[in-house]
Amino acid sequence: MALPKDLKETIRARIRNDESFRFALLSEAVEVLLTGDLATAKSVLRDYIEATIGFKKLSTQTGLSPKSLMRMFSPAGDPRAAHIFQVISILQKSEGIQLAVSAAA
Repeated sequence: MALPKDLKETIRARIRNDESFRFALLSEAVEVLLTGDLATAKSVLRDYIEATIGFKKLSTQTGLSPKSLMRMFSPAGDPRAAHIFQVISILQKSEGIQLAVSAAA
C-alpha cells in the first residue's frame, strides 16, 4: 500500500534533516534486503535517494539513466543485485559511512 503524499514528504524531510534517522534508515534498508524483503528495501531506498542525492546525481555516479533507476526502485521494478549493491555503495560514500554486516544468534 502506498503512503499518502504528505506522509512521504514528512519522511523525506526527516531524512534530510536528521542524520541519525538517515543513517538508521539506510541500515534498515540493507537489513531488510538481506532478509529477502526486496519490496520494502526498494521502497525505503527510493525514499532515501529522493531525499538525499536524488536520481539525477545517482545516475551520474552509476552510469544508469535516472528513469532506469526510478523504475528499478519502483514497486514493479526488478533490479539486478549488482545494481542494488552499486547504489548502496554510492549512498554509503555520499554519507561518509560504512555499513557492516554481523551475524545474530
